[in-house]
Amino acid sequence: MRISYAAIKRGVLWLLTASSGFALIEPSPYELIFLLAVFVFVLTGIRFSQKLVPLLCLLLLYNIGGAFSLIPWMDEPASVRFTAVSVYLMITAIFLAAIMADDTIARLETLRRGYVFAAWCAGLAGTLGYFNIAGLGDAFTLYGRASGTFKDPNVLGPFLVVPIIFALQHILIGRLGLMRGLVVMSLPLAALFLTFSRGAWGNLVASALLMVLLTFLTSPSASRRMRIVFLTAAALVLVVMALLIALSFENIRSVFEVRASLDQSYDQGVTGRFGNQLRSIPLLLGEPNGFGPLRFRWFFPEDPHNVYINAFASYGWLGGCAWLALMAATCHVGWALVFKRTPWQNHAIVLWSVLFITILQGVQIDTDHWRHVYLMLGLIWGLAALPTPSTSVARA
Repeated sequence: MRISYAAIKRGVLWLLTASSGFALIEPSPYELIFLLAVFVFVLTGIRFSQKLVPLLCLLLLYNIGGAFSLIPWMDEPASVRFTAVSVYLMITAIFLAAIMADDTIARLETLRRGYVFAAWCAGLAGTLGYFNIAGLGDAFTLYGRASGTFKDPNVLGPFLVVPIIFALQHILIGRLGLMRGLVVMSLPLAALFLTFSRGAWGNLVASALLMVLLTFLTSPSASRRMRIVFLTAAALVLVVMALLIALSFENIRSVFEVRASLDQSYDQGVTGRFGNQLRSIPLLLGEPNGFGPLRFRWFFPEDPHNVYINAFASYGWLGGCAWLALMAATCHVGWALVFKRTPWQNHAIVLWSVLFITILQGVQIDTDHWRHVYLMLGLIWGLAALPTPSTSVARA
């Protein structure tokens, strides 16, 4: 029965991440599968480590702040839904952290495989849509950019980073051959490029560099470090060649030239995105409960595009301070985790490389409602809560 229960749990976890790439409808399949996963794990057993209490408390404070901020706007369905989604995502992070206590490696691998499946489905939809194959352009693009099975190219792009970085690491450490690894990451990489999301491009490059550095520093042998150096150089050459081929197409090059610029019109000036963020700070200092969920756009032309500003605007002082504390605590446990010699160290390096860059990118992107961010957040805390195995087990 233990084997049967383990197989059932892994199957549900695969479905969970496999469904995470389909976000065109609400509630999405991910929400429904998550309810199934909670049901299965509650019936078959789940443990909650005391080391996860800081994660639980900070997320609770964050959402309590959001509840206080919501009170004046209870008659606004969009605001109520926004706050409810925050509570739901909190539960997903805590659940994912708790399930790491047992069958850790197998569950991590199951989640990874499901994520790769979701990335291929979303990437395929985005690519077909961008080139308007079979008339799918209207369904899977937005403003001439690939959005795939997401509503926004700026969410599809970052979602695809995790499986790409996993595939790249597997090439570096020898789990995948170079050609097979390139095939695994090819479609998600192409779709990420076609989102023309500057944030996703930056996330991919920075996450890849950090992953390569951490994998190099924690490699157990000189031969593996040499392999990492050689294959990284080879991968860079291949990426440059692929980029040059892509830019040989006029329609791709024209959009790339516009999106690659760091000086976009909507970012400039006092009333641009960054100017509005700065102008909002004095106002928020006088609003203990913030502006209210989704109310930033009532004071300024658009949403803050800054997860930290949004935390204070939509969750008040309590929620904003809790979010800052959560990010600081996550940085502490994440950096400690990746240098521990454990059987799941390589998984932790990939997850932390992407999550850390995403935390930094929060100053320009609203990431507080991205499902995969809470996935990484929960897994990092869950792995950090595990006892360090003996040296012999860790080497195995």
